[in-house]
Amino acid sequence: MNIWFFAFAGLMIAATSPAAESQPAFRVDVSTLLTGHGKQFFTQSRGALIPGTPARVVVTTQETDPTGAHGYADLFTIETVDNGRTWSSPQRIDSLRRTRLPEGHDLVMGDVCPQWHAATGRVLATGKTFGFLGGTTEDRGLERVSYSVRAPQSGEWSELRVLTLPASDHEGRPFLEPNSGCHQRVDLPNGEILLPIRYRKDAKVRDYTTIVARCRFDGEKLTYVEHGSEFTIPRERGLYEPSITAFGGRYFVTMRADHSAFVARGGDGLNYDPFIEWTFDDGKVLGSYNTQQHWLTHNDTLYLVYTRRGANNDHVMRHRAPLFIAEVDAVRLCVRRATERILIAESNADIGGGFGVVEVSPGETWVITSEIPTKRSRDFNRVLMARLTWAEPNRLFSKSP
Repeated sequence: MNIWFFAFAGLMIAATSPAAESQPAFRVDVSTLLTGHGKQFFTQSRGALIPGTPARVVVTTQETDPTGAHGYADLFTIETVDNGRTWSSPQRIDSLRRTRLPEGHDLVMGDVCPQWHAATGRVLATGKTFGFLGGTTEDRGLERVSYSVRAPQSGEWSELRVLTLPASDHEGRPFLEPNSGCHQRVDLPNGEILLPIRYRKDAKVRDYTTIVARCRFDGEKLTYVEHGSEFTIPRERGLYEPSITAFGGRYFVTMRADHSAFVARGGDGLNYDPFIEWTFDDGKVLGSYNTQQHWLTHNDTLYLVYTRRGANNDHVMRHRAPLFIAEVDAVRLCVRRATERILIAESNADIGGGFGVVEVSPGETWVITSEIPTKRSRDFNRVLMARLTWAEPNRLFSKSP
């Protein structure tokens, strides 16, 4: 057996890789970036690479009260300029503070996904608005696709801005409660953006529909242009929290459902073939459900990062730990079971409810997430980073649209 090494909390844990592999594709080292305490947990943590000399990675994370669902407060950032060896102390984003509006409800941006936009030299963070009536009761009717822009020189963030969508979709139905949280987008060579969005078509039914919208971004304003396929299922909450990637000249979208997870493939980034349920290559259902999945690409291999049932993890909420990575068969649209690895081990906490992937260099990819302790069993949480160091540098050809 070949041996690869997984580092967690400073300890090296050996694991075996399949004999069919000639060498491990990557090494994984896990570190703690930030620790929250008491009612100040830090969740929904994701990073964006800012090119330069030195390169900078900025991580957005949200102050969260862990005693209730969606207790989101202000947004913070931490940064590194030495490839993750040291990190700044958390800095509150004043322009994105949770704010009481004259109507009597609180509003804050959440489920934030920052990403470098090369065409404008800006970090564009997209997500959703969370509204709380009287400051306490969440009102989903206040959800919108939200975004904020980081100024390249000062590092200051803009105020919360909202994407304007058309009055109706392809079926003539309204875009109710649209949002773009917990996703991955694709930026095209011409600077246009493929932004995944979920929304409701009917105020009486909480079935979400997933779309990918083509948008323009001029460095300040994000503008909707068009969208393609409209995907949903007539059960529970439909299909939502989509993430997309470009790989091998095709586009792939993964979607969350309450009972499972689904995937579709398309040629133009907007329109996709019929979606199918995620399975392993032996035909068995993957077991990821009621949470997000995200993509990772390296050279000629497409990977999925996910959580799932069946890993001695019944005690973890929605089986959201450990965090796995595995190769995707991009032709059959399934996960290669023999390639599955643990990125971040289970430690009695949900670590799959809000995470992100950032390609830092040709030789490194980072997966950043936050803990939410199971049943609030401890009074601290950690922002964690799995650093993947690749055995072979990235040739940067396989994911081009």
